[in-house]
Amino acid sequence: MTTGKEKRAGGSQSARAGKPKAKDKDVHTMKRFQSSESQRRYSRQMRDKGKRIGFVPTLGALHEGHLALIRKARSQGDIVVVSIFVNPLQFGPGEDYDRYPRDLARDMDLARENGVDAIFVPEVAEMYPPEFAAKISMGPMTEKMCGASRPGHFDGVCTVVMKLLGVVQPHRLYLGRKDAQQLRILERMIEDLNLDVKVTACPTVREKDGLAVSSRNVVLSKAHREQAPRLYAALRLAQREILVEHVRDPQMLTRKMREHIESGSEIDIEYIAVIDPETFEDLPTLTGRVLIAVAARLGDVRLIDNIQINVPGGRMAEGFATGRTPRPSGR
Repeated sequence: MTTGKEKRAGGSQSARAGKPKAKDKDVHTMKRFQSSESQRRYSRQMRDKGKRIGFVPTLGALHEGHLALIRKARSQGDIVVVSIFVNPLQFGPGEDYDRYPRDLARDMDLARENGVDAIFVPEVAEMYPPEFAAKISMGPMTEKMCGASRPGHFDGVCTVVMKLLGVVQPHRLYLGRKDAQQLRILERMIEDLNLDVKVTACPTVREKDGLAVSSRNVVLSKAHREQAPRLYAALRLAQREILVEHVRDPQMLTRKMREHIESGSEIDIEYIAVIDPETFEDLPTLTGRVLIAVAARLGDVRLIDNIQINVPGGRMAEGFATGRTPRPSGR
């Protein structure tokens, strides 16, 4: 029997995306919580039973990328919790908070079909009561790239994730690699604050034409949707330039990417970054692990994507690129 704001979320199944996790013919039973207290109580009960909890935080508008995270959590733990909360703190003035896709009934169907055990769907007042004053800020790494055009965005992300971790109390947090900057910032927050949760990063899920799956893809116009795959095509071009053509100059690489994206398109590039994937510092030459990230707009829709490349050659490649070839070691 449920009490308070805890609800049983059984019901009809949908075949719109994903496959049901349950192997029998019974509809998977999923709990729905709206209050932090009820979700925390459930999580404590599961922990007391020795169950390991995997957590997938989302803004809703679930897509195949979210479902891949859910399936990964399902395969690695006993209990899967998903949150659906369009967090106002991470949207700036003039951004698409009010227009962000919302379809809770569909999201709950997809979550249930993919074996989610509990779904946390708080209202804004539940997460941020009038007296709420806390903020998590992670410093300079939040101020570049996406943070440069969206001031305060990552403070909002870190603050809501910190609250959600306190409510859900998971053993593992599942995040996608599509937003590489967000992933690294949250990893760093968890490291810095000694939080007892392990981050599991999952690969970017893509459409057949290479476009990274996103909740915002559905609001692209037909013409813009046809142009959007150029972002990933430019990343693949960069990969080829590094691995096949042996390009080691970041400026040359970004110039070729920009030409590929902009030629004959309406894509407005916000940034192309070639950086160290740990520190997010710009690289003077391409060596070791390199993260190439791009953000652009098509009309009112903002898209991001990235690729990580292990550049062959190490110090020797860096020496040739800078004109300072290292001396051979040994005799």
